Amino acid sequence: MTTVAVLDYGAGNVRSAVRAVAAAGAEVTLTADHDVINDSDGLLVPGVGAFSAVMAGLENVGGVDLIRARHEQGRPLLGICVGLQVFFARGVEHGVKTEGIGLWPGAVTGLEAPVIPHMGWSKVNAPADSAMFDGIGDERFYFVHSYAATEPPANATVTTARHGNDFIAAVEDGTTWAAQFHPEKSAEAGAKLLRNWLASFAADSSPGSGPGSGSGSTGTNPTDSLSS
Repeated sequence: MTTVAVLDYGAGNVRSAVRAVAAAGAEVTLTADHDVINDSDGLLVPGVGAFSAVMAGLENVGGVDLIRARHEQGRPLLGICVGLQVFFARGVEHGVKTEGIGLWPGAVTGLEAPVIPHMGWSKVNAPADSAMFDGIGDERFYFVHSYAATEPPANATVTTARHGNDFIAAVEDGTTWAAQFHPEKSAEAGAKLLRNWLASFAADSSPGSGPGSGSGSTGTNPTDSLSS
């Protein structure tokens, strides 16, 4: 079976992500153990709250180096919400700049919209060749954030959404994927996206492994604390 490590760096409310990836067909472990993470087929980086707090948590468990190494090695990696944001070079919140992991250039800044935060279900504009959104169609995903990236990484497949102005909703950069929304809270569309992620690297996992058909939505309500 495909194995996924969910990086445990002290972020709250990650159990829904663990359950959703397990429902999508993987054996999932919530861990900060570097050996377990390195032995896992995929690594998921969750994130809620402030950019600076997420970076501090990642640094405390050596997560920054783990994420950079996995990206450079072309090993499957998925960031969710602030987990997407910290893949960029920096975050700017309330005038305070925090260095990100730097997989991609650009800054995460405040949304410019009449209503902040952006909280609820929104459609995304995915390119036709997106593997992340393959077979999903015209669906909505659950967002909760006040900050976003707007500068598309070079040579990546970028999906956008709109709240006030356009912002980056998802990135596919080789084996590194990331979503600003919460697939684990996005019903069947989110479940399908997670199955797509597992399918994207199942062929490279141990013999006879591969994601199962999944069970669709986990039925989780969006009750996590406010994401960044």
